[in-house]
Amino acid sequence: MSALGSFTPREIVSELDRYVVGQRDAKRAVAIALRNRWRRQQVGPELRDEIAPKNIILIGPTGVGKTEVARRLAKLAQAPFLKVEASKFTEVGYVGRDVESIVRDLADLAVQMVTEEEKRAVRVAAEERAEERILDALLPLAPGAATEPVPAGGETREKLRQMLRQGLLDSREIEVDLPDTAASPQMSIFTPQGVEEMGVQFKDLLGNFFPKKTRRRRLAIPAAREAFAADEATRLVDMDRVRELAVERAEQTGIVFIDEIDKIAAPSAGGRQGPDVSREGVQRDLLPIVEGSTVQTKHGPVRTDHILFVAAGAFHVAKPSDLIPELQGRFPIRVELSSLSESDFVRILTEPDNSLVRQYVALLATEQVKLDFREDGVRAIAAIAAQVNARTDDIGARRLHTVMERLLDEVSFDAPDLGGRELVVDEAFVRERLGELARDEDLSRYIL
Repeated sequence: MSALGSFTPREIVSELDRYVVGQRDAKRAVAIALRNRWRRQQVGPELRDEIAPKNIILIGPTGVGKTEVARRLAKLAQAPFLKVEASKFTEVGYVGRDVESIVRDLADLAVQMVTEEEKRAVRVAAEERAEERILDALLPLAPGAATEPVPAGGETREKLRQMLRQGLLDSREIEVDLPDTAASPQMSIFTPQGVEEMGVQFKDLLGNFFPKKTRRRRLAIPAAREAFAADEATRLVDMDRVRELAVERAEQTGIVFIDEIDKIAAPSAGGRQGPDVSREGVQRDLLPIVEGSTVQTKHGPVRTDHILFVAAGAFHVAKPSDLIPELQGRFPIRVELSSLSESDFVRILTEPDNSLVRQYVALLATEQVKLDFREDGVRAIAAIAAQVNARTDDIGARRLHTVMERLLDEVSFDAPDLGGRELVVDEAFVRERLGELARDEDLSRYIL
C-alpha cells in the first residue's frame, strides 16, 4: 500500500491546503477515497475483493482547482497516477486512442515506479560493483598476463581504493564501456486491439537476435562512477519481479484522473445523432474499464476492479446526468467546486507554497532584482483579475497568470540591467501598469 495509508483524511486535506485554496468539499472527497483504499487493505480477504472504489466526479468551471487537486494527488500518492483527457479517446473502429490504453499507460507508470524503487534498494551493491570497475580501469594488467587484471586484494589496488574514496582521483579520466542505447534497433509491431501481449513477446524474441552494443567513452571518475552504478543497478534488478509488483500496485493502488469528461457527455436536448453517437460510444468503451475488467498489457493482464477513477469537467453545456446511466452509477460521489472570488485570488497569490508571488520573487532574485509585493498591491492584482473575469470569459485562477505576466513584463525584460534594485509592487504600481487595460473591455478581452 502507498505511503498515503499512513495519512488520515484530515492530514491529506491539510497537505492539499498547502497548494490549493478553498474547495474543501473536493479535498474531503478525495481524502476519504484515498483513505478508503487503505481501509480496504485492512479488511479480511473474504470481503476485501467485494469493496469497490468510490469513484468521484469533480464539477466546476475552468480554473477553480480541479486539475490542481489531481496534480497534488499525484505528488502525494506513492502510487501509479495517470491523468488523461476524455476528449482524446474515440470509440472502437474510429481514428484515435482506444480506452484500454489508459490501463496500459498506468501499468507502464507502475513499472517505472517499482524499477526506481528496486534500483534504490540495490544502490549500495551497485556502487560497490561500480568501484571495482573503476579500479579495473585504473590498474594496469598484471605483468605477463594478457587479460588478467591485478588481483582484487593486491596492495596497489587497496591504495587506489582509499584514494578513490577520499576523492583524490576525481580529476582523472578513464575510458569506460557502457551500453549504447542509441544503437539498439527500434521496432514497432502493430497488433489488433486486445492481443498486444502477443506483439510484445514477438518483439522481445526478435530483440534477442541482436547483440547488445556498447560504446567506449572517456569520463571523469565521478561521472564514470555514476554511470557504472546506474548500469550495475539495472543489472541487479529482477525485472520479472518488478513486473509482478507493478501489476499488483496498478491494480490495488492505481489512480486515473479523467479530465474533460463533460466533452463526451451528449446534451439531453434533441435526439442523439452525429457526434453525440460517437461521444456515447466513448462512454460505452470506457464503462468496462471503470466497472472492472481485465486488460492485456505488455507487463501482463491488469484487472481494473480496484483502480480509483476521478473524473472532472466544467459541465457548461452538458450535465452529469447526460452521461449514460451505467457510467453515472460508477461515479457515486459528486463534488461541485465553487467559482473563485476576489478574496480567493488574494489567498491564491500569497498563501500556497508555490504561490505566484513567491515564484516571481524567486525568478527575479536570480537577476539580483528584489521584488517587494505590498498588501495593497496584491489586492489590486486580485481585483483586476476578478474584474476581467466578470467582463470577459471567467477562466478562474488562470487569469492571475495573465495579469502577473502583463504587470511584470517590463521588469522581466529589463531585469539584467536592474541588478541590485528593489522594486515595490503596491497599488499605485499596479494601477499605473494595468489600470487602462482593466478599464477598456476590448483591451481586456485581447490582452488580459
